[in-house]
Amino acid sequence: MDIHRVLIAVVLSLAVLVVWNLMFPPHSPDREEVREEERLEEPTPADPEPRPDVEVTERDPWDTAPVDMPGFEAVEGEQIKVDTPLYQATFNSAGGILEHFVLKEYKQEIDPDAPKVDLVTPRSLVRGPMGITWNRTPTWTHGDWSLNGEDLSLEQGQEKTLTFTGHMGGVMFIREMTFVGDNYKIEESLQVVNTTQAQASGEIANILASPAFSDNRLNPTRVGYYDQEGLSHERERNLREGISKNTGIQWAGIVDHYFMLTLVPASTDVRLQADYRDELFQLSLSKTMYLEPEASRTMNQIYYLGPKDRVYLEGAPNNLEKSIYYGWFNILAQPLMYVLNFFYQYTANYGVAILLLTLVIKIIFWPLSHKSYKSMNQMKKLQPMMTKIREKHKDDRKAMNEEMMRLYKTYKVNPLGGCLPILVQIPVFIALYQGLLGSVELRHAPFISHIPFTDIVWLADLSARDPFYITPLLMGATMFLQQRMAPAPGDPLQARIMQFLPLVFIFIFITFPSGLVIYWLANNVLSIGQQWYMLKSADVPLQKAEQKAAEKAEQRSKNKEDKDGAREESPGAEQKSQQKKSTSGKKKKKKK
Repeated sequence: MDIHRVLIAVVLSLAVLVVWNLMFPPHSPDREEVREEERLEEPTPADPEPRPDVEVTERDPWDTAPVDMPGFEAVEGEQIKVDTPLYQATFNSAGGILEHFVLKEYKQEIDPDAPKVDLVTPRSLVRGPMGITWNRTPTWTHGDWSLNGEDLSLEQGQEKTLTFTGHMGGVMFIREMTFVGDNYKIEESLQVVNTTQAQASGEIANILASPAFSDNRLNPTRVGYYDQEGLSHERERNLREGISKNTGIQWAGIVDHYFMLTLVPASTDVRLQADYRDELFQLSLSKTMYLEPEASRTMNQIYYLGPKDRVYLEGAPNNLEKSIYYGWFNILAQPLMYVLNFFYQYTANYGVAILLLTLVIKIIFWPLSHKSYKSMNQMKKLQPMMTKIREKHKDDRKAMNEEMMRLYKTYKVNPLGGCLPILVQIPVFIALYQGLLGSVELRHAPFISHIPFTDIVWLADLSARDPFYITPLLMGATMFLQQRMAPAPGDPLQARIMQFLPLVFIFIFITFPSGLVIYWLANNVLSIGQQWYMLKSADVPLQKAEQKAAEKAEQRSKNKEDKDGAREESPGAEQKSQQKKSTSGKKKKKKK
């Protein structure tokens, strides 16, 4: 098999994997999609009639107890603010609806005056983010609410609480929210109280809603959830008719690569419903409960609203850290990102950390790359002889292949030696690509903020494309140089395809985040250095092989000449022998 056909197949396959992953990300990342999507049911009122034959302890594991009815005084909705070192949240006292959630450490753009990221926008208020429904009825519009508390300001390590109390029909809702100063989580204890003298039943649901966080095609917003089968993601096209799941939901949220609004229930026996309508994502986690007269149930859950940062997610309940997912090669991407963050601790620059990580990967794969370049360099030395063989046997494919195999055997060259090490490294390359693409750490992280000696902003955001396309063009140039150092294909068609590949990769990478392009560029530069080293170090062994082959050929030629000379000398020897015999005969006759 021609090595260049394999190389072309490898490079094209890598390009296809990258483009396919961008256009069609895995629908269900951790498992095969074998389940059929359930249509979201239309809202229908639950049966409010009491069920005397129902035993609460059998139907519902939550504790039940009679409660003293707290005093209640309804007030019109007013804003209440919670300020921490990490965010500023704005709630409405009518139902505890979340109106704003501004992340203080993240901006919408790299401009110093750019506004902060707000995970809740006015468009999503119609769906009641962080609101609750009772029997599919929004309590924030159909109930009366009061607030116990005032604006909160928390310092690092502090913990404070707000209490929202609502009343709708014969049911009272007491929402106690606890905030901490050094994390993005909000703990909620939701108490549902039956204020009547009859049994009551209904479905209680917690709501999350948001439009897409960004319009970046490389960073799609979607609904993510983790259940007994693992992690799943549902994009817009799968949510237009809605989905409904009841498979041990551990958490659910609206997520993209960088941020998420998630809800973590204390009990997994909840029902997830999600849809996408009017350009808004909405999900709910619901539970049907039965209430004895003047008894209550308590639901505990945690909201996590913020970045997908492992510093805050490690140790979170219900496998919430599994929301950091890098795609098909997640098992490889995770440790690579750990190493990247390790280097950042010492460099304070993610661009430099990417360069160091690239160097480490190159060192790890040095033996494989060494073998690959050695084989390629040997193939380059044999190229003139291979061309002669092709010309000699251009009409006899079988004879040409046999002659090629003898040539490889003579010079101890493996024609596939340059391809197999590359195949082994491809999963690592893709894993690093997916890790760099999906890491919030690289969002707005600068490498070289300005072009040297100017005020022109350049690589100030490793998650954004190079504004001047300098790094993609340099990457294409290094790929072209690598091709020039490698043996040229014998087939003119293959040669033209190989020359065209750098242009293909420039086109693919020109809109990629600059952090990815910097990695690929650094990898190419290191590969060129290693290939140049191999060109120098591989000459001596190959010269010895050529010398040995030449000596064998010379010895075969000398042996052939000796045999031919012996054949030429044999007639003269016979003539001398006959002359001797004739002279001896004559002497005998004279004696007689």
